[in-house]
Amino acid sequence: MSTLMDEVSQERRRLRNVRQTMAAAVEVGAQGENTFIEFYSAAANYIEVAMQRVHDQDIKMKSMILDKVEKADSAVKQAIQELDDRLEGAAKELPLFLEARDALLEQGASKLSDFEVAAQRYSDFIVSNMGHHPATADLAAKLFSVPDWEYMAGRGAEQIKAEVQLFDRVMEKKPARLSE
Repeated sequence: MSTLMDEVSQERRRLRNVRQTMAAAVEVGAQGENTFIEFYSAAANYIEVAMQRVHDQDIKMKSMILDKVEKADSAVKQAIQELDDRLEGAAKELPLFLEARDALLEQGASKLSDFEVAAQRYSDFIVSNMGHHPATADLAAKLFSVPDWEYMAGRGAEQIKAEVQLFDRVMEKKPARLSE
């Protein structure tokens, strides 16, 4: 289980790194610099895949908690409602972010500032809504076995390789101005 937890933790660290690097780029601003288009596209592609995995994991977590809990008392119901609210918010926010990426790719530098607005909004959403949530995390820790965690993580060698490749692409496309 330690290896699985380490891998999931590393994936979450890479997601945070990509989000923070993208937020730093937005703060600096592309100022029409075309290198930001490839970087923003790579960051959005990474976030799309990583957030889908988080979404899938959260859906599995919800289902597994409801299957394993003996009685859905008010604390369980509140934890599940909070999870549902996060899932609903993510389902609204991610498509808006991805639409901005697609417009940037289709229309180029003229859409850089629009993308930056969408990226900032999505980054703010992630910071305020995602991450560790004690209510569901505590339930999962109490209810899940090692095989449950493995199932919920849904990580195979191919998924790990693809995620790392997407991350590497983001770092490769990071504009030089961000390193200064």
